Amino acid sequence: MGLSRTSTLALNARPSREFEAKLAHTRAVLSSAASEHAGAIVQGTSLGAEDMVLTDLIARDGLPIAVATLDTRALHDETLALIPRIEQHYGLAVEVFAPTHDAVVQFVSHHGERGIYQSVETRKACCGVRKLEPLGRMLAGRSAWITGLRREQSQDRAEVPFSEREANGRLKLNPLADWTWGDVWHHIATHDVPYNPLHDQFYPSIGCAPCTRAIALGEDFRAGRWWWEQDGARECGLHVKSREGVTA
Repeated sequence: MGLSRTSTLALNARPSREFEAKLAHTRAVLSSAASEHAGAIVQGTSLGAEDMVLTDLIARDGLPIAVATLDTRALHDETLALIPRIEQHYGLAVEVFAPTHDAVVQFVSHHGERGIYQSVETRKACCGVRKLEPLGRMLAGRSAWITGLRREQSQDRAEVPFSEREANGRLKLNPLADWTWGDVWHHIATHDVPYNPLHDQFYPSIGCAPCTRAIALGEDFRAGRWWWEQDGARECGLHVKSREGVTA
């Protein structure tokens, strides 16, 4: 049985001693970026807890930063339900980018419904169709984007910088890079930020439904993502740098 909303917040809302300084820094980064990239900046939200904090700060400070998400056509119903909740709660329009119908049909026709479980290459190809191509459209014409990446999320993200310049010149900002999981939930609890109810069911990291499971006590934060894969970084490609240094 999943924990109740109150219990989840009570378990996780443990701010670090530096929380107020981190919060001030995050707000300053967002404000500066909104000014520097006026009309050309977007928050690419996964609708996870971290990204809900960023959306809350954007709305709370009235920043002219677009909010956009990827509907992969394979998300949990609970995740999709957050989109209208955000729009109603904050009065913000959420841009939604999805893969083309033909591309999804072609992929499934060629690889089958369970093809993603057969090889890492096939799973990554699915991510390419459902995430990377729509992401390209989301970022087209934008000079900066904002993510909810944190160093604490995984070993592969342990050195996430607050900002990085992509090979194409676009600025990628990670304003929560130094936040802890306790910091994230402290902000959610303090400001009654909407969040995905799957977090109450031991899903700290939430992606597509076929690729996400709940984690057990003691497992790593991202152990529920692509859990059947044994080797290499368990990433979809959105935040992996290529050999040329381009961040997908």
